[in-house]
Amino acid sequence: MIARIWHGWTSPENAPKYEYVLKHEVIPSIEDKNIEGFRNIKVLKRTLKDEIEFITIMQFDNLACIKNFMGDNYDRSYVPENAKKVLSRFDDTVQHYEIVNEINY
Repeated sequence: MIARIWHGWTSPENAPKYEYVLKHEVIPSIEDKNIEGFRNIKVLKRTLKDEIEFITIMQFDNLACIKNFMGDNYDRSYVPENAKKVLSRFDDTVQHYEIVNEINY
């Protein structure tokens, strides 16, 4: 299992707009692709001094599944235009980690 991790930041005023775009555009557009081996997406949020940070963690069966989603340049981030409009900055690339252990209760 592979985790694909990305960070984006926005102003406190734009955070609700970004959450809306995530929930109603970005995540549904990913789900609509019916990517083989895509398991889930988690969205984390934290308030910093002057901005709000968002982290997305997508889980895939393996790297080949991510390549099917993103192509050969699979380290680039997936940030649709409507998301870019409300983000103040974001990672241009993502990090991929092998999940070596997971405990669910």
